[in-house]
Formats: sequence, structure tokens, C-alpha cells
Amino acid sequence: MTVRGTLNKFGFLFLMVMATAFFSWYSFGKGVDVTSYMWGGAIGGLVVALVIVFKKTWAPFLAPAYALLEGLFVGAISAYYNHAFEATAPYIITQAVGLTFGVAIAMFILYNMRIIRATETFKSVIITATAGIAIFYLISIVLRFFSIDIPFIHQGSTFGIIFSLFVVGIAALNLILDFDMIERGSDAGAPKFMEWYGAFGLLVTIVWLYLEILRLLAKLNSRK
Repeated sequence: MTVRGTLNKFGFLFLMVMATAFFSWYSFGKGVDVTSYMWGGAIGGLVVALVIVFKKTWAPFLAPAYALLEGLFVGAISAYYNHAFEATAPYIITQAVGLTFGVAIAMFILYNMRIIRATETFKSVIITATAGIAIFYLISIVLRFFSIDIPFIHQGSTFGIIFSLFVVGIAALNLILDFDMIERGSDAGAPKFMEWYGAFGLLVTIVWLYLEILRLLAKLNSRK
């Protein structure tokens, strides 16, 4: 495992995400109902991601499948957001993409300059916070089946914006964990398949960060 090899594979996976995301976006523009793409990509991507987490040796084969599925989801949900805010915030997707890359680059610089270090305490706090957010989101999804909605997850109230800022912050700090895992794996001479696993982990975080930034921008624009 090398850092360069991992980044090359991340680039390959990212291009696959972009390809299927463009397909979903283009289909929406042609009047196609992309709801099936969105849910199929989300559920399929989640299943594939869970398999990769428990079967890291399968990452070279499943990471590309995850990228393709996640692209369908990202493209579809981005198209919906773009359509919903076309009048009030026509550049919301461009802003979300730009902010995502800006945050990712900033996190890399902070990590590379050792301004933020992935200490054991840091890892414990971020992993715990991430797990808490995941459980909270899962509970909110279950509640929605019973027509119970948690307002601040989707609404642009002050508390809702603070919540989104917190989640964006945790997503951004997860990039530090990804950079650390890739660097440590390379230094330790981890097996070659771990390059795919490292690239997959980085992609998961980047997609999560983008979605949370998009949600935050939507909340901010809904207050106008």
C-alpha cells in the first residue's frame, strides 16, 4: 500500500461517481423520475459499503460498485435540490461542490502540517460523534415511517443550522482519520488491497461532507 496508489484509486472512484451522477442529473433534466436512482443508489451503496467494511479484501471489486451506486444517488438528490432552489439559489450545487473541495483541501493542509493530529483521544471523540450522528439519523428515518419528523434536521431554524454546522464539522474532521489511516497503512506496508479500502473510505467521507454542506446551504437559503 502506498499513498500515491491510494490517491490514484480514489481519483478513479471519483470519476465513476461523477459519471453516474451526471447520468442521474441528465435524466432528471430530461423529465425522468429519478427517485428510483436516488433510493436504489442510496440503499445499494449502503449495502455494498457495509460488506466492504467487514470484508476489506473485497474492496478492489466492490469499491467501484459503491462508487457507481453512490453517483446515482448524489446526482439524483443534487438535481432535486437544484430544482427546488432554482429561483432563490441557482448556484447551490456549485457552491456545495466548491465548499466541499475547499474544506477537503483545508483539512489535508492542516493534517499535512500536523496542526491537527490524529491522536487516540481525537480518534475516539470523532468516531463516537460520528456514531452518534449515524444513530440519530437512523432514528429519524424510522420515525418518518410513523409520520413523525424531527424539525431541525430539515428546517432552517437557528437550531437546525447549528446542528448542520456541527455535522459538517464532524464530517470534515473524519477526513483527518482517513488521511491518517492511509498514511499509517502505507508506512506499515499494508497489503495492496488496502489502497482500495483507503480510497473507498475517503470517498465515503467526501460524499457525506458534500451532502451535509448541501443540506446546510439549503437551510440557509430557505431563511431568505
